[in-house]
Amino acid sequence: MLMNCLRIIATIVILLSAGQASLPMPKAHADGTFHFGFKKSENGQPPSIDQEGFKGLLSRYGAVFTGNMSAPELYLTFDNGYENGYTAGILDVLKAKQVPAIFFVTGHYIKTQPELLKRMAQEGHLIGNHSWSHPDMSVISAEQIKQELDKVKEQVLPLTGQKEMKYLRTPRGIFNERSLAVSKQLGYTNVFWSVAYKDWDTASQKGAQYAFDKVMAQLHPGAVILLHSVSSDNARALGRIIDAAKAKGYQFKSLDEMKSQSPEPAPGAAPRPVPGTGFVPAPAPAPSGP
Repeated sequence: MLMNCLRIIATIVILLSAGQASLPMPKAHADGTFHFGFKKSENGQPPSIDQEGFKGLLSRYGAVFTGNMSAPELYLTFDNGYENGYTAGILDVLKAKQVPAIFFVTGHYIKTQPELLKRMAQEGHLIGNHSWSHPDMSVISAEQIKQELDKVKEQVLPLTGQKEMKYLRTPRGIFNERSLAVSKQLGYTNVFWSVAYKDWDTASQKGAQYAFDKVMAQLHPGAVILLHSVSSDNARALGRIIDAAKAKGYQFKSLDEMKSQSPEPAPGAAPRPVPGTGFVPAPAPAPSGP
């Protein structure tokens, strides 16, 4: 009974997730909160966040939107809020195709799927932080943000041996300067995305061909691809997506291999206090070469 309740709660959380490129998104609220969105890539052209109002913030805090948009590289990322029976098959495909990925996990996933977490690590994939309880990180305190992220990191370690957790995907793509500053101070790179579609609604799956077409239509050099592991469409299309991308000359890389990013971190940005945090972020490093 408890497990059913947890699964229902987790399902609601994921269905409330927004920030996908396929939906119209508010650019900013009056309080300085943003909901990540972007102009999608078409015909291999670069996607854009130039008109969204937050490019400067992402640059200041070293957040990732894409990798090098001049290089034939792709970064495969999965959000794992809860398990819907498809992750083992996804891992099978990744192993067969020799493709690395990162899985952003929540507390619910850690508690209910320890064996899958172990397998992810054993097969060379990264495990990222998606927060413990999937809150809106723009409204909780700096200390609460720390607690949310620390708990995930601490509970992943004994299961996987992964001592470092460097990457964060903020829940629902909602953020503000405070959440970026606090998470950066805690050692995280915020990872957003440049390829996505409405894949998280398990009641509205449209078939593997639909998933394949949606991803391939947006593919571009340096893409950070967001997929939700609860999607049956994604699970069935993944092998074809990988094969078709490789046939176009793309290489799949781990986030740890990303040598340059977009937007580029602001070199030598002056540290300044962020209201409500007590943190003064360190200056962003100069961007590294390709």
